[in-house]
Amino acid sequence: MSKPAAGEMTIRQLAERTGMTVRNIRAHQTRGLLPPPIVRGRTGYYNEEHVARIELTREMQADGLNLEAIRRVLDSGDGSASAIFDFTRALRAPFEDEAPEIVEAEELERLWGDAAEAKLRQRAEKLGIFRSLPDGRIEVISPQLLRTAAELAELGVGAEGALVTAEKLRHHADGVARAFVDLFVKEVWQPFDRAGRPERDWPRINEALERMRPLAAGALRAAFQIAMGEAVEKESERTLRVAASPGKRSGKRRRGSS
Repeated sequence: MSKPAAGEMTIRQLAERTGMTVRNIRAHQTRGLLPPPIVRGRTGYYNEEHVARIELTREMQADGLNLEAIRRVLDSGDGSASAIFDFTRALRAPFEDEAPEIVEAEELERLWGDAAEAKLRQRAEKLGIFRSLPDGRIEVISPQLLRTAAELAELGVGAEGALVTAEKLRHHADGVARAFVDLFVKEVWQPFDRAGRPERDWPRINEALERMRPLAAGALRAAFQIAMGEAVEKESERTLRVAASPGKRSGKRRRGSS
């Protein structure tokens, strides 16, 4: 029997190292999930690359991919499957760091009043504001939106009006989000993809994705401030014109002289 090189191990040692059975390791090889061992004499030896591949496969399984999908990712990776998986995981990461909160149904009724009524709750769930859990509690996806609705209620805005506005906001937000995703795909991803996804450029692509998130949020806030200022100014001018119209003034005089 030949001796292993530094860092190499037999299939049984690999099984002990990764917590897998020898049978499952061989099944992974048959499915194309694991590179073949380095054969010396009659013995196959494995190394840290095999350990990393097994750990990566486990991560992708935990993320919901089946073995065939994992095999396709590994086959298309051209040596950079880990980078591809890290990138797709980054894509699915929450855009902001706001953490969902779990509340009792009674608390939702206290915070949101009439909006906790069944039909309004269904509309809010469709918008992705919160989700009903099997135990009757509510998972609030965006606590900030819920707090905004509660504060609007204090200003006299009803639940129906708040939800109608939220639906309009979601519609426009979908368009804004699509615009930024299309921008990233067209200007960053497609040139990288056409170049054959060189492994050395993966860090640049991941950095572009991470930087795009705060840039998109900042650009949206800036554009909204401009749009909100113009909308308020136009409404202010309209209100002043209506208040100063002759019909309004004559109406007041007639009421005063009667």
